Amino acid sequence: MKNLLLAFLLLASIVWSQSVIGSEHNRNLRTLDYLPMLLDYHRQTVGTDRQFFTYPRRNYNFVRDFANKESGAMVYYADSIGAGKDAHRFAIAASPMVGLDYRGGGALGDTIWPGIDGGLYLRGYADSLDFDLDARMYAEQHSAKKPKSFDGEVFDVQGLETDAGDDYVSYARYRAHLGLNYAWARISLARDVLHWGPGYYNNLAFNQFALPYNMLNLDFTFGPLRVFSVYADLRVNSWSYSKDNLNDRNLYAHRYELALGNLTVGMSELQVLYNENKPWLFVPIVPLFIEKGNYTEHVNNGALAFDLNYRLFNAVRVYGEFFLDDMSSPTSLYENKYSNNRWAGMLGMQAGYDFNLNGHALQLGTIAEIARVEPYTYCHYDTAQAQMAHLGKPLGNPNGPNSLAIDWTVYSQLQLAGLSSVFVGLHNKWLWKGTDAGSDIEDPYKTVRKRFTHNAPLHYSLAPAISYRGNHVAFTGEYGFFDDPFVTLRVMFML
Repeated sequence: MKNLLLAFLLLASIVWSQSVIGSEHNRNLRTLDYLPMLLDYHRQTVGTDRQFFTYPRRNYNFVRDFANKESGAMVYYADSIGAGKDAHRFAIAASPMVGLDYRGGGALGDTIWPGIDGGLYLRGYADSLDFDLDARMYAEQHSAKKPKSFDGEVFDVQGLETDAGDDYVSYARYRAHLGLNYAWARISLARDVLHWGPGYYNNLAFNQFALPYNMLNLDFTFGPLRVFSVYADLRVNSWSYSKDNLNDRNLYAHRYELALGNLTVGMSELQVLYNENKPWLFVPIVPLFIEKGNYTEHVNNGALAFDLNYRLFNAVRVYGEFFLDDMSSPTSLYENKYSNNRWAGMLGMQAGYDFNLNGHALQLGTIAEIARVEPYTYCHYDTAQAQMAHLGKPLGNPNGPNSLAIDWTVYSQLQLAGLSSVFVGLHNKWLWKGTDAGSDIEDPYKTVRKRFTHNAPLHYSLAPAISYRGNHVAFTGEYGFFDDPFVTLRVMFML
């Protein structure tokens, strides 16, 4: 019975097809599914298959399930060229999307009402080529006289040249994947966010809360072994229009992941180059932590991360990650007195269980993590701009250097009639963020006696959320209390 329940959950988890299994869209480009990545972690916790924690990764069921999931789209077309074994099959589906948002409070000190987005979701395949594109236009009315970007990317204020009082904010966003597949390999061009490792909130090397960037990926999968290589084009300045972004910040990274039943072991390595580009670093057999020594120190920045995940009784995952930015020696790393020892650590646990509630699938779970990021981690020298950041935000842990964070969430999702479902969650966060030198990712690195979260106040937030998803409509309500008060309401339609 439980296997049948899991099969139903896998089929019902996404109304439409996606060529990759990716990270959450936590700032913009929200879809009908509220937190699909969290539920993917849940399925890996309670399931029996190998556990892989490299996102975005290939969706092997994309072509096989395409007709079943997409035949009801507003635009759907499938055909083939030729016949029999020589036939070349292709299909495409398109769905218009419209969303309406209300956002109040939060760190921006602003109210957005109304916030309207509209766009098109395209997906399809032709033989071994697959693609998806989510592209939308946004228009927002802000209460603040000097509005700030809600999602951290560039925006325009319209109507400033008139006195009509009809100023509004507008911008466009997209995420896309174009992949060419072979039995054991995939090469793809994408605009997305990398998320590597078994953590959900606090991954240290690459984290879903970074801002999206353009990248080239190469993914090899040989049974339990996955090798993922990436090149990404990063922006130096947090403001996209800045002339600082005429300079280049290039990222190369590799991930090696071995999934052996209930055990998954991973290693990630990163190298950031400023105004230099070495395509050789894209080759997945090149060890970046060794090759780094062949380039000028002041224009490159590298790091290593190791992670471990173990599943118990198909009900619990325990996991951890250690991130090493730099060290002067193993002894000094242990003593941990000076800033030339820059590292981060994370521990976590997820538990889940699936029930059959009067013929309806009910998923229950909880996930908790603690992460410590030392001062100056992700930072770089003052003579260059090779920080491990994009648009001013860390590629890794979203709390940045000199931080201690605890996240704890309880959640449930109930499948209703057809593909409808209700999600309920409660997220607790305890954060201590230091203010000394080395607490901001833009702080220039220098060797000093470091102080970890010295006199940092506790920042506590409690955020309940509820979401309803139907076949073509979704409603979400999120509320924040205590040190991070906010409210977000959203309704969305997709045909």
